[in-house]
Amino acid sequence: MTRVTGTVGPLSIAVTVLWLSLIVLLPLAALTVTSFDEGVSGFWDAVTAPAAVASLKVTILVSAIVAVVNVVMGTLIAWVLVRDEFPGKRIVNALIDLPFALPTIVASIVLLSLYGPMSPIDVHLYATRPGLIVALAFVTLPFVVRSVQPVLIETDREVEEAAASLGADNWTTFRSVVLPALAPSILSGGGLAFARALGEYGSVVLIGGNIPKLTQMTPQYIQQQIEIDRPINAAAVSVSLLAISFLVLLVLRLFAERGQRKEEHAP
Repeated sequence: MTRVTGTVGPLSIAVTVLWLSLIVLLPLAALTVTSFDEGVSGFWDAVTAPAAVASLKVTILVSAIVAVVNVVMGTLIAWVLVRDEFPGKRIVNALIDLPFALPTIVASIVLLSLYGPMSPIDVHLYATRPGLIVALAFVTLPFVVRSVQPVLIETDREVEEAAASLGADNWTTFRSVVLPALAPSILSGGGLAFARALGEYGSVVLIGGNIPKLTQMTPQYIQQQIEIDRPINAAAVSVSLLAISFLVLLVLRLFAERGQRKEEHAP
């Protein structure tokens, strides 16, 4: 396969670097500098404070659970949307992207109305970790579905048919033929869902209850530090959360590049 390559002019590179600097690098640099206003010891004290550590534990645990749930359900939904035909399929396909367009605070209001103290269906998730999981699963579901869906569309159906003709049942075919092809996209979607959940605020602000050591997410802890006039502590914890997210995205990028190299060298 012939790959088309092109050159990028110095003006394009300069504009790209300038834009990234203004939008990404400078704000991150300012945040990092602020987090070290009281020195390394001050930074360390801020990120190792019991309340900060507790919020990070809750955030990482809940985000990991949400990522696993969305990996399973997102893959299943993508499979149904690609492989099955049913009435209202276009509507369902459009609804998948709703969390991208809907303000997340609206999701929190809806979830509070549905699962709060006055729940019309008698399901009470207010100020519980299951409530956080439901809220974050709603927000991050599209990442997995939209990562898996295009790969599933391009999957060679003839290989599956060959496996079936050799006597493999549906589960064996999926596990041995389909899943290996989908694994990189599933990993990518799950990682993006995890990284997105780490920094989510709007969807959990009402349903979560903001109870320290139980349902307080790190973004809520950061806001709390700002409200009590501790901006340096807020900046330090923010940098820690950004570092975790960046590490996750970096690992995903390395896996993607590794998979791409394997694909290019495949016969």
